[in-house]
Parts: sequence; C-alpha cells; structure tokens
Amino acid sequence: MNVRRLIPTTAVAGAVTLGLLTLSACGGTSDAADKGSDGKLDVVASFYPMQYLAEQIGGGHVAVTTLTKPGVEPHDLELKPRQIGELGEADVLLYLKGIQPAVDEAIAQAGVKNTVDAATLTTLEAHGTSSGEGHDHAHEGEEHAGEESHEGHDHGSEAGTDPHIWLDPVKYAEVAQGVGAAFEKADPDHATDYKANTAALVKKLGELNTEFETGLEDATTRTFITTHSAFGYLAERYHLDQEGISGVDPESEPSPARIKELQDIAKADKVSTVFFETLASDKTAKTLARDTGLKTDVLDPLEGITDQSRGDDYIEVMRSNLAALKSALGAK
Repeated sequence: MNVRRLIPTTAVAGAVTLGLLTLSACGGTSDAADKGSDGKLDVVASFYPMQYLAEQIGGGHVAVTTLTKPGVEPHDLELKPRQIGELGEADVLLYLKGIQPAVDEAIAQAGVKNTVDAATLTTLEAHGTSSGEGHDHAHEGEEHAGEESHEGHDHGSEAGTDPHIWLDPVKYAEVAQGVGAAFEKADPDHATDYKANTAALVKKLGELNTEFETGLEDATTRTFITTHSAFGYLAERYHLDQEGISGVDPESEPSPARIKELQDIAKADKVSTVFFETLASDKTAKTLARDTGLKTDVLDPLEGITDQSRGDDYIEVMRSNLAALKSALGAK
C-alpha cells in the first residue's frame, strides 16, 4: 500500500526521522492510548522518515502530524512554545533521537507514555567524523567505531554515531517492525491491521533493497562524492565509498585541505559526479565540480519531501537516488 503523506495544519509540522515508539511503562492494566475525538490514534512524528512510517503502518487508524515543515532543514528545527505544549496531548510521539536537539528536549519534557525513539529499534554505527576530514569509506565502518565528532553538531544518539538509518532499506525495515509493534501496543483494537501494514511495508523495503543490490553490483567505480555525509549506511550496505564534503553536519564548511583531497580522490577513483541535495546549499558542491571538471546531480537524503523532490514518497525518491548512483558509478 502506498499511503500519501498527510500534513495537517495543526501546531507541529515536519516528518519524524525514523522514530520509534519506545513505549515506556505506565501504571494501570493497559498501555492502550486514549484516542482523539475522531477515534484515531494521534501520532506526532519528528520529520519525514518518521512520518512515512507512521502513515504506512497506521493507515486509516492514525492521524499524523509532523514537527518539520516541508522544505525546512530538520537539523535546524526550532519549536515554538505552543508546539512544545501540544506535544503532551499526543497519543504517540515518534522521533529519531540525536538528529534534532530541539525535538529531543521537547519530547523529554512532554511525558507522553507512548514515546518511540527510532534509534533504539536498530543498531547505530559510526561513519567518520562530522568534520568531513579524511576518507569516509563506509564499508570499513568497523575501523571507525567509537570515533567522536570534533566539529559541528554532534548528531547521533551516542558520540560519533550516524543517525541517517532510514537511507538503508534494511535498517529502515527493522525500524518499521519496531514501530509496528509499538502501534499494536498503543492501540490493541487494531493490532491485526498494524501487523499486516507493517508486513507489507517490510516487503516493499526488501524489494527496494534487492533493486539496490542488483542495480549497483556492476558499477565501474564505487566512490561517490556528496555534500552531506548522510549516506554512510547506504554505502556500507552496497559496498560503496562515500566521500562527504561537509561531513555528517550539512552546515559545516570543508577545509582547503579537504577540498584538495577530494580533487585527488575524484581523479584517482574516476569519480564523474558531485552530488548535492535539495534542503542544503549546493554552492560548495558546484564549486568543487567546476574546479574538478565533474558533473553535478542530486542525491536526496530524504529528510523531507518538497516540490523539488524527485518523487512523492520515500520509495520513489530512493529509486531516483538509485538511478542517479547508477549513472554516476557507471552501473548498467
């Protein structure tokens, strides 16, 4: 099933970053949430990856609002007092701890029984530092375990961990299963539907994983350069090498030494394309491409869907990302 994104005009806007409902224990004989006046489970998602999960799994039984408006860079989100106050009225809060500090703080204060942190539903890993310095060979991630961010924002639930788990369909499916279980617990009357919707989404993500595996297996180069080092999990999953200009933090500026290193890497690894994204500045990527004689293209970190997105939902944009990677990496 392919449930379209719903962005109600209520207090909070945005889409949750792969959030999961870590249902905290509460008094009483049942963990079932009190539903809104329309009989639906009121779910607040932090940003788009979380919103998509809530809508796909919840279907017609949930009313989803998001904290991050389309077009807003999720890392920079600031909440208004009214939004913070309304968080406490939600039946379920779904977020990804570590990527939006303002959201983390507000959710901690909200005291909602059914609060799901997507970061707890799968294993987070380290994919280099947020400064962007040095190689970020994602499939060699074991060597970077325990590394800490030295510059910019410290995204991730633990120091040095990469929060962009939704860009790996396999990890995203793990999160989906956790969210489905949380919805079943919060609203047991519709548990059968949540279970079926979760299974359908996991199947769809499994098919997407197969498309990436087969689509990239014959690539002539396995190195790609991107503005924002959001693709560490994707690179590791499909045996690619991600070289980020700005590191995990999309707003950090690369040093002259890093730019020179990227120019050398592009030449040595026969890189053809520098990728930029829709919600962050493309200035540095286009400058690097011009100075190195490379093409530019979009690789979308899927932190939000806008009119500029190459697709209307997660699956469509991920397929567009696959097509862009195949073209840049010389895959057939």
